[in-house]
Amino acid sequence: MAKYLIPCLLGLEKLVGDEVKRLGLQDVQVQNGRILCRGTDADAARLNINLRCGARVLLVLGEFPARSFEELFQGTRAIAWEDYLPADAAFPVKGYSISSQLHAVSACQSIIKKAMVERMKSHYHIEQFPETGTKYQVRFSLFKDEAAICLDTSGEGLYKRGYRAVGVEAPLRETLAAAMVILSRYRGRDPFCDPFCGSGTIPIEAALIAKNRAPGLDRSFEAQRWGFLPSRIWMDAADEAMDKEFHGTYDIWGGDVNPKAVAIAQDNARKAGVDDIVRFEVADMRDFRRQSEYGQLVTNPPYGERLLEKSEAEQLYRELGKVWQQLPPKWRTLVLSSHTEFERTFGRTADRKRKLYNGMIKCDLFMYGNV
Repeated sequence: MAKYLIPCLLGLEKLVGDEVKRLGLQDVQVQNGRILCRGTDADAARLNINLRCGARVLLVLGEFPARSFEELFQGTRAIAWEDYLPADAAFPVKGYSISSQLHAVSACQSIIKKAMVERMKSHYHIEQFPETGTKYQVRFSLFKDEAAICLDTSGEGLYKRGYRAVGVEAPLRETLAAAMVILSRYRGRDPFCDPFCGSGTIPIEAALIAKNRAPGLDRSFEAQRWGFLPSRIWMDAADEAMDKEFHGTYDIWGGDVNPKAVAIAQDNARKAGVDDIVRFEVADMRDFRRQSEYGQLVTNPPYGERLLEKSEAEQLYRELGKVWQQLPPKWRTLVLSSHTEFERTFGRTADRKRKLYNGMIKCDLFMYGNV
């Protein structure tokens, strides 16, 4: 069986692990910043097409101790690269090292590349490799002197769903937006609202979740061009995903004071195929009202780090707190912010908090209601 490694944003590990388990993969291990599991070749396609919160899908080719460059070289050379890479393959190497004796990443890249070439030279009986063919991105990790050598099946990160060609400032990654929707327990039955929708990422991810539409259906993946993976697995995985879609009526809304952002959100929803079930409009957060007994308000307001000064952000949070107080008591509200004084300015301590990262910005997800 194949072994897969799925990196993810810190704080999302359990969500990704649950996704992988629902897809039926085996030996699922949830670790800091990543999930390990075992599956078939076909699961490379199923994971890429279906995962909402994972960063990318790596096929693990080798794991071994690497306390020295010699161990790194020999461990890499022992991998049967000829089973994966044709003679004209392009095989760039990327990676990282954490808490390991081999801490110079550029040197590790060179050693891994050299070991791959030596192995392939003995198989293909050529001295130089042109690297003019299909790309096979090699990714390595060194953690506490243990090396993992992988091929990146995804190509571009899984947060690039394919629907957001342009965006407004300070965009939220789609994988994090999906996680926020999942943590709100939204299942498509109650109203779902985002009064700071920007380019529409949170409502669009909510719409994809409501429809149970796989987020990777409208994009391509690096491994689709690899010769050792059967081409049919991608079509089979897409067919399987589409068979599981729901069709119904949903109340999903996004508002923003910026007309340009709303226009972009509407176009993104069209590209995502959910413009029929999510609506966007130019609206001021201070005018937000809802009368339904249940609902979700999930939002990512400006933090006061890039778009607003902190004093302006605090005033915005005070006004959001006043709006929240007027919502029916059974609504769930989730707000992502890096501001250390958010709860004070919002006017109430969160019922729960979860540490997350939006890019390189350390944030808290402040959760109010039965969450």
